[in-house]
Amino acid sequence: MNPAIRADHVGSLLRPQALLDARRDRDQGRIGEDELRAIEDEAILRVLKLQQDAGIEVFTDGEFRRLSWISGLPEALDGVVATGLRRMPPSAWKRVGAEEANAEVPITALKVTGRLKTKRRFAGHETSFLKDHAPGPFKITMPSPTIQMNMFDVGAFEAVYADRQALLDDIIAIYRDEVTALAKDGAGYIQLDSLRYSQAIAGFSPNGAPMEAPDVVVAQTIAADNDILRRAKAGGAVTGVHVCRGNHRSAWVMSGGYDSIAERLLNEVETDRFLLEYDDDRSGGFEPLRFLPKGKIVVLGLVTTKLGTLEDQDALMRRVDEAAQYAPLEQLALSPQCGFASTYLGNLLTEDDEKRKLSLVADTARRIWG
Repeated sequence: MNPAIRADHVGSLLRPQALLDARRDRDQGRIGEDELRAIEDEAILRVLKLQQDAGIEVFTDGEFRRLSWISGLPEALDGVVATGLRRMPPSAWKRVGAEEANAEVPITALKVTGRLKTKRRFAGHETSFLKDHAPGPFKITMPSPTIQMNMFDVGAFEAVYADRQALLDDIIAIYRDEVTALAKDGAGYIQLDSLRYSQAIAGFSPNGAPMEAPDVVVAQTIAADNDILRRAKAGGAVTGVHVCRGNHRSAWVMSGGYDSIAERLLNEVETDRFLLEYDDDRSGGFEPLRFLPKGKIVVLGLVTTKLGTLEDQDALMRRVDEAAQYAPLEQLALSPQCGFASTYLGNLLTEDDEKRKLSLVADTARRIWG
């Protein structure tokens, strides 16, 4: 796969109502897993066509088989039990034009009951369907190993693991096997969604654990991400790392530019592509891109997924020109700033809005890079 794809997107897409209804019916026992899978398949075929019609250069299944962007791995493991939903205080969530947003994230909180072991593949079923049906190169998105740690509250693992690093080491080992298999299955692009960098910038801890020093968080996250990225590259996949500040029901959690971590992030993380949020002032300026080394691409997330209003194309092109003052234009690309539906509930815009924004990304990328 060409690592210089110019029209990218982060991964998640708005679920159609028929899929939301089917998931509810499965949960309430009115349909079985096979019926849900058939409805997922049909919805994914439609959303692949939407991406093709929009002109996007790399395809995803919209994360339609997941409850949220972070779902999948826990359900594939022995040694964990669900204890409820992750509940952050409503005041943690902000929304454009509002002081706070009452946004409960449908992410499962976990407790460790034994050493973690794989009982089935995490994303193998996603890859096999995309390999058969995607009209072009496709990507598989995965939460970074360190972000999986956010699903374990204080006291949720200490009976089994001596410390957080021991738990993380087992998670990384499981990821190694999964990423090796994904590349062998034909996933030409593997992306880690790695929010811990933003947590380091903002000093934010979502699970009650004391926040470590930012340099410690960054070092731990780089080490874990690189372990997985090397495996993906060894299998022949293009790699990406997405840095997010929270995305649920058009709300966000964190703010802060990349300045404090950019030099280490851009130079030490062994990825081909960085997908960075740049849709508003919360992400700071483009100056940190001056640290981008040769051979890597920054995908500028200039089109917001939080609002339905369509950006002005000339303004987008001017912003790319601004970024090119700090990093070569040939090392830049374009995308929305985050997914359209990091959880199954989706952001507060329509599927028509979504398609128009993807089309804008693709058309703008063609005008800039050809």
